[in-house]
Amino acid sequence: MPQLSIRPAIRDDIATILALSIGGNAPGRAIIDDADDAQNDEYQRAFDLIEQDPNNLFFIAELAGEKVGCMQINLLQGLAGRGRKRAQLEGVHIRADHRGKGLGGEMIEWAIAFAKSKGAGMVQLTSSKNRPDAHRFYERLGFDRSHEGFKLSL
Repeated sequence: MPQLSIRPAIRDDIATILALSIGGNAPGRAIIDDADDAQNDEYQRAFDLIEQDPNNLFFIAELAGEKVGCMQINLLQGLAGRGRKRAQLEGVHIRADHRGKGLGGEMIEWAIAFAKSKGAGMVQLTSSKNRPDAHRFYERLGFDRSHEGFKLSL
C-alpha cells in the first residue's frame, strides 16, 4: 500500500484546500468558500500571510501523487505550563473517498511528530459538535475532551 506523503502547501494548492474544506464541512454548516474561485484576491492574500508566518503552516497530504488531505498547524507560544508551546490543528480534512483507510490517523500522527520537533508540549484542536465520527476518531488517537469551545463570528 502506498504511504502518505505530507508536504508544505504551495499557492497552486489553494483550490485543493478549498475543495477539501468544503467536502469536510460539518452537516448544516454554511459554505462560504468556492474552490472554483481560488484565484480570488482574498484567498491569495490569506495564503501570502500564512506563507510569511513561520508559526502558521499549511500542509498537503498526497497518496501516490494524488492530493487527498490537508491541515493547518499554528504554533502558539504560551506562558502557562512554564512557557509551553502548543500546536493548534485547524482545517484537518481527508477527501471523502479516502476516509476510513487510516490516512487521517497517519496525518495526525505526522502532525504530532512535527509539533514535537518544533518544541510543542501539547497538540490541540476543535471539532464541530455535529461531527461525532470525528470526535471518536480523535479520541482513538489519544485526544481528550478537556474543554468546551466557543466561537464568535465577527
